[in-house]
Amino acid sequence: MNQLIECVPNFSEGRNPAIIKQITDAIERVGQIKLLNVDPGYATNRTVVTFVGSPSDVIEAAFQGVKKAAELIDMSKHHGEHPRFGATDVCPLVPISNISMEETVEYARQLARRIGEELEIPVYCYEFAATSEVRRSLANCRSGEYEGLAEKLKDPMWKPDFGPAKMNMTAGATAVSARNFLIAYNVNLNTTSTRRANSVAFDVREAGRVKREGHPVTGKIVTDEKGEPVRIPGSLKKVRAIGWFIEEYGIAQISMNLTDITVTPIHVAFDAVCKSAERRGLRVTGSELVGLIPLQAMLDAGKYFLSKQQRSTGVSDAELIKIAIKSMGLDELTAFKPGERIIEYRLEEESKKLKDLSLQAFADQTASESPAPGGGSISAYVGSLGAALGGMVANLSANKRGWDHRWEEFSDWAEKGKASQNQLLRLVDEDTKAFNRIMAAFGMPKSSPEEADARHEAIQEATLNAIRVPLQVMKTAFESMELIEAMAKIGNPNSVSDAGVAALCARTAVHGAHLNVLINLGGYHDQAAVAALRHEATELLYKAETKEQLILKLVMEKINGDD
Repeated sequence: MNQLIECVPNFSEGRNPAIIKQITDAIERVGQIKLLNVDPGYATNRTVVTFVGSPSDVIEAAFQGVKKAAELIDMSKHHGEHPRFGATDVCPLVPISNISMEETVEYARQLARRIGEELEIPVYCYEFAATSEVRRSLANCRSGEYEGLAEKLKDPMWKPDFGPAKMNMTAGATAVSARNFLIAYNVNLNTTSTRRANSVAFDVREAGRVKREGHPVTGKIVTDEKGEPVRIPGSLKKVRAIGWFIEEYGIAQISMNLTDITVTPIHVAFDAVCKSAERRGLRVTGSELVGLIPLQAMLDAGKYFLSKQQRSTGVSDAELIKIAIKSMGLDELTAFKPGERIIEYRLEEESKKLKDLSLQAFADQTASESPAPGGGSISAYVGSLGAALGGMVANLSANKRGWDHRWEEFSDWAEKGKASQNQLLRLVDEDTKAFNRIMAAFGMPKSSPEEADARHEAIQEATLNAIRVPLQVMKTAFESMELIEAMAKIGNPNSVSDAGVAALCARTAVHGAHLNVLINLGGYHDQAAVAALRHEATELLYKAETKEQLILKLVMEKINGDD
């Protein structure tokens, strides 16, 4: 598996599209870099760029972006609402897949060294790449901003980690880090007051506010035995926040960095701001995401808001995302397009997947002269329809009048149906990939003994994979029958026939995938493994057929009104 790093440089230019384009062009010219998002802000005069690639490509692309920004941006003339001290203000690296934080730190320091030495820009390393505890905080590294940088560089305590300890008047300084996935998130208020917005920010951010005697704003600051200010912590862990006024929109916002969404998810932060604002006579009108967000964060938000309505959470990802967008007002200021803002969607293969085709296109593709998609993909698709039907009955049951007290019970069942449905949809494409892998192995050269051996090994590996995929279809479709049986027993009686059709689909999926297992077993040469796999598949088929008959009996009894 390839290593993948995300880079999220923030450039101190958000108003001149030509300059922004030159910087992103420099980034995109490198290797296999994939530019995911460019998010300029006029009021902040800052652009957040997000791109991913292999570590070596990311380091090179980041360097070229920093270099181009240093050529085009003059920090002595820069003004904006966001704290900043450099043309490339921050340049964090984020491990995405198959790479550790420790490895990412090494790449961050390689990048920092190169920026410092080749571009003569002072560089501070923060977060996991920090060289001392005080430098872990970006706020500490950037304190004083550009205007205070010349004096800061004279202080031996703030000698840069890399680069010269002297002022670069046009480029300023740059902060480089390795960090976990961070969400930059702004919540909109129905006020123009920065002071009132800051009051809300201090309520929620982890650092809270300085404790004062008497009046909370003008009172004397309370200090501890060391003379340090005593702080009243805010309500949210792993959250940084400030209040500001955005002239572009004519509103004040709470600008937050959620540095660990496993501790404070986006929906929890939104609700905390809502509660604080209400206590202060303010109202949240919506919110704004800066950059990209992981899919799971949006799904968790959708489930959270549906649960508050006592509605089933076992609905499609698209529905969960829609609920999250509307509940948090993510589309108040600009349109929120999931395909552009959710990182997994941006990383999906450019080629169209079978599961994304229309019903007509999928049927036409199946009927074509190509041998794939074939019976294996169709079996997986039929199974996904069975799981979807089971989930539908669960959702209808959760929303049935008079059954409100049982919504969580049916929501849990619907979640299981959705999981089976999604897994089987994924296997629709996996089955076709497995077939293509076998064809590629048979197409390998065999003119020499070494090539013949490599070809034989590749064919055997591909054949084993082509057995395992339909076997997984069998397992998943059979597992979905637990939900289907439950819906036949306890679900909305008006939908019991749908549970019956779901059972027929699930059994068909198991039976169809079983045929694919058997035909591929003939090409696998490990006889002990063949016997074990054949036994496992036969057992699953028997269990599925038995379960189907049980479910159909329950369905017919209810349809006929039998006791």
